[in-house]
Amino acid sequence: MSPAVWLLVFVTLERGAELVWARLNTRRLLSMGGHEAGAGHYPAIVSLHAAWLIGLWLLVLGYGRPVLLPWLGVFVLLQAARAWVLATLGRRWTTRIIVVPGESLVRRGPYRLMAHPNYAVVAGEMLVLPLVFGLPDYGVAFSVLNAVVLFVRIRAETRALEDAVAVTPFRG
Repeated sequence: MSPAVWLLVFVTLERGAELVWARLNTRRLLSMGGHEAGAGHYPAIVSLHAAWLIGLWLLVLGYGRPVLLPWLGVFVLLQAARAWVLATLGRRWTTRIIVVPGESLVRRGPYRLMAHPNYAVVAGEMLVLPLVFGLPDYGVAFSVLNAVVLFVRIRAETRALEDAVAVTPFRG
């Protein structure tokens, strides 16, 4: 297998493992009295991410794309940032917006630096992984689509968290 295919295998397995972990965390958070907010846009997020990854597979397999090492280095840094986000949120990390009454906002790790580090990492990956394969137009196109989805997502998440903090005393 080529380095490009190995990289896509890694990303595909990583995303699959994250979906399993997110599903487990979602069930646990819901069992703790949590509720989902903003579920209406979730299919758009899933569709966008699936289309992005499937398209990369088709382009890499169909055209034998090289791996550009400088961009691979940037992608590796994004993976370290992803790991930092996941480790910081731990069992609270999920792909859905789940609000658990009484829980305070996470304000440690990368959340000390910005409000939505996970979305920053995802936005970076959507652009940078195509650049690793020499596909700048693909990366820009999906980055624009992702920005639209994230605009909706971040508004829904912010609203849900503000509502939760307004109802529940902040412990943080």
